Amino acid sequence: MSLSFRRLARRHAEIGILLIAAALVIAFASTSGGRWANSYNFASIAQVTATLAIMSIGVALVMCTGEIDISVGSVFGFSALIYLGTSAHLGTVPAALLGIGTGAAIGLMNGFLVTWFRAPSLIITLSTLMIFRGLSVAVTEGFSFSVPYASRSGLLYQILGGGKLLGVNVAFWWLALILAVASVFVYATPQGNRLLAVGGSAATAHSRGIRVDRVKVSAFILSGTLAALAGVLEGGKLGFADGGLGQLSELQAIAACVLGGCALAGGRVTLIGVVAGAFTLSSVQSYLVVNGVRPQWFIFLLGLIVVVAAMGDRALRDWALRGR
Repeated sequence: MSLSFRRLARRHAEIGILLIAAALVIAFASTSGGRWANSYNFASIAQVTATLAIMSIGVALVMCTGEIDISVGSVFGFSALIYLGTSAHLGTVPAALLGIGTGAAIGLMNGFLVTWFRAPSLIITLSTLMIFRGLSVAVTEGFSFSVPYASRSGLLYQILGGGKLLGVNVAFWWLALILAVASVFVYATPQGNRLLAVGGSAATAHSRGIRVDRVKVSAFILSGTLAALAGVLEGGKLGFADGGLGQLSELQAIAACVLGGCALAGGRVTLIGVVAGAFTLSSVQSYLVVNGVRPQWFIFLLGLIVVVAAMGDRALRDWALRGR
């Protein structure tokens, strides 16, 4: 039994976060007196998890290449503003496509600057984060953009975050679709293999004929696109957005990736683990809310969780490797 579990832990980096998530569910359910473990709260957790996980999957694809994208929080918020601010004039679908296209364009810009100028992705995406966060605040001027009430009952608006299916916000079903497509892309296509190869060793990948820069740019485009889609879904759910939407969500996305077993140095990505990491963070946040803890403590606990989880994951991995 012990040997089998060691082999499982060696092959699947997400085992650690799945165990942590299961332990937290049991602990939260048994200590909240029914306030946390109920259908309404689970539906809320699913929606928060969905938008965070969609954004985190994009970040994981960039991390897979050995780079980092911390601009996703501002892309998330800015794209939502584009969607909500233009939907009255363009219509629901064109506005949503414009918002998602904006995210893809920002991702392209990030990838171009990182590969063309050989600049650290941390610096480039930090700059992008500040630029588009500043634009969001400047454009809204302290006000919020909202969807016209006449549009909120339309089917397309419901599909783009404003509706529910089987009692759960449609963002959850978008996540299920994206997770399935991304899993096939990463684990069963040549382009996915190239992502892993570039993250494992860019020099080796280049020597084998892989266009490293092109692979990295594609990862940044996917990250920007998924962050923008998450923003559109969140804007659709809320019906409004202001300049602060998505603030600090980039930290949560990176934390979800780290918790999920993605390697910061690249070459290893586990999408199920990323979703489990997003679920863990959303569950912790929900537990604090239902127990009346001030939301400011969430960031403090987020840091503790990442440290403890990273240490636990390393201990589990070392234990599994000793079994070889």
